[in-house]
Amino acid sequence: MSGSKLLQPNNQVPVQIVDTTLRDGEQTAGVVFANDEKVRIAKLLDAIGVHQIEAGIPVMGGDEQEAIISIVKAGLKASIMAWNRAVIKDVEASLACGVDAVAVSISTSDIHIKHKLQTSRDWVLANMTKATAFAKKHGVYVSVNAEDASRSDMDFLIKFGQEARDAGADRLRYCDTVGIMDPFTICEHVRTLREATGLEIEMHTHNDFGMATANALAGVRGGATFVGVTINGLGERAGNAALEEVVMALKYLSRVDLNFRTDMFREASEYVARASGRDLPAWKAIVGTNMFAHESGIHADGVLKSANTYEVFAPEEVGLQRQIVIGKHSGSKALMAKFLEYGISLSHEDAEALLPWVRERAVNLKRALFDKELVYVYEDFRQGTGGSDAR
Repeated sequence: MSGSKLLQPNNQVPVQIVDTTLRDGEQTAGVVFANDEKVRIAKLLDAIGVHQIEAGIPVMGGDEQEAIISIVKAGLKASIMAWNRAVIKDVEASLACGVDAVAVSISTSDIHIKHKLQTSRDWVLANMTKATAFAKKHGVYVSVNAEDASRSDMDFLIKFGQEARDAGADRLRYCDTVGIMDPFTICEHVRTLREATGLEIEMHTHNDFGMATANALAGVRGGATFVGVTINGLGERAGNAALEEVVMALKYLSRVDLNFRTDMFREASEYVARASGRDLPAWKAIVGTNMFAHESGIHADGVLKSANTYEVFAPEEVGLQRQIVIGKHSGSKALMAKFLEYGISLSHEDAEALLPWVRERAVNLKRALFDKELVYVYEDFRQGTGGSDAR
């Protein structure tokens, strides 16, 4: 691992995050990042604490190479990795960019070998080991990527990993390329590979069945020490495991705190959403605005009494703010709390009397009420019922 900035397993970092927003994320159909956007995203990832950034594919040349070189020269703490086919000229292009780590990627499933590569298992092994040995000779960290690992014959995948290890690979990337794994199976696969090869394992999971994050965490339970992610889960088809989901799930579900600047998650998510031209849904796990928006009377009342009744972590921890939303399902306690924000102290009786007015307006509009609309409803209520003027 000479020359690599990547943290060693014995540095007591139980899981290391490899972000591929700039490579796999940009491979999302229709997404293109401008060079300055790629550099900005890399800086955001570095500031958050990401251990390794997969910056792109140097053999593409042109703007891609320029962006990768700019990222390498940005003085980031993170290791900078470049993606390659198992081809010497690809690795040469990566080395020319000055990266300290390379990914050597090739298919291992028979369906890919037969239909995509139209070759043989022996050819795959020969080209992988040649490219890996070439990269190691130049002193960079090497991740060997088993593309479509989840549909590969396990005996062949073990042999692939063992030959990668013997050629000098530092880790094996287990790619659930079409997202067909479930957490129970992937945990066993990773445990088997780890024991049979002795290599560090990286999870690279796709979300075709909505299980990318769950599968990534299951891989960690099986012994994987690296997890590949993208901001917002950006990626081909249904996307990849999301950085913000994996890091927060590790912290709160697996009790593995990576000490990341999680308060930057919303900022990074908004930036990548704009740069990729992909909306950030309000209901997005961890960073969506609805994460801490409460309308239901029971929920809002609970949160007002004690936030942990319906929130596992504070909104500020991921760069968000709590919102009490007033709409069809609101209760009197939420209404009273909301009006205190306006400097109006509603009595319990007035809040109960105002609720039908609020609910009727919300049903007619088919949404929650904006602050000004709520004030207008209150004014109509006072004029119509002679409600108290308590303030």
